[in-house]
This record gives sequence, C-alpha cells and structure tokens, in this order.
Amino acid sequence: MKFADFHPGQVIHAGPYVVTPEESVAFATAYDPQWFHTDAQAAQDGSFGGLIASGWHTCAIAMRLVVDAALHDSESFASPGLKYVRWPHPVRPGDALRLQAHVHAVRRSESRPELGILEWRWQLFNQDGTQVLELEATSMFRLPMALRQLL
Repeated sequence: MKFADFHPGQVIHAGPYVVTPEESVAFATAYDPQWFHTDAQAAQDGSFGGLIASGWHTCAIAMRLVVDAALHDSESFASPGLKYVRWPHPVRPGDALRLQAHVHAVRRSESRPELGILEWRWQLFNQDGTQVLELEATSMFRLPMALRQLL
C-alpha cells in the first residue's frame, strides 16, 4: 500500500500465520533463550503448562504480517518506535495468528514536510480469537513530490 492509501478508521487484516514448534524454539534459542521458550520438558512443569513463544517472536510475526499486508512496496522507510507493547496471552507452537491493524492517524510531518506519519495499533489473535499481542506503532513514509504538494 502507498501512504495515500491509508486513512483513519481503516482496519487491515492479514494471516493466518502458523507458528511451528521448530520456529518457536529456534527463535528463542537465538534471541530469548529462557527455559519456558526452549525446553519442552521443563516448560511442561512451568506456569504455562508447556512451551510458549517469545514475545519478541510474536512481535516479529506481527511485523511480517504488516509488511505482507500493507508495507511491501510502500514508501515506508523507518519507525521512531512504539508507544507500548503488550502480550496479554502466550503464543503456543501450533497457533494460527491473525493480524488486525487499526489506522489511528495519517498526517504530514510538521518539521519535515517530505515525511508522512502513520500511527496505528496492531493486534494479533490466535485461532480461538484470543488476543496475544497489542502494540501502537508509528511508521514513517517518504512522500512522493506530487503528494507533498497536496497535503
């Protein structure tokens, strides 16, 4: 999608993305090697009753879905950060995750008129409709010259 295609109130859907046990453990082993992400035997006796995916893996999956659904071939080039990130429920190997991205604001940067700013909330839900991720992100876009003059 191009920056001009986004509008407040818009909801973008993507998925499902199925989390495999191998992927979940491999990500955690490389980036978040806590026992409840990497050791199935120990995790069975833990608070979650089995392996759970790293929250950072969950964020990476959300990013993949957002790129596939909205940012691929766009003018997006960076993000200054997130307002917040929450993992209300764990992701388990085998979960099928779906994205809902809610566009809150679309505007031109006041200090840099060549930039478009997109503020949006991303949510991931598993196959049961349980929310497993919520975050608010800001994305920056380089505006084409023609669009700079219109906004």
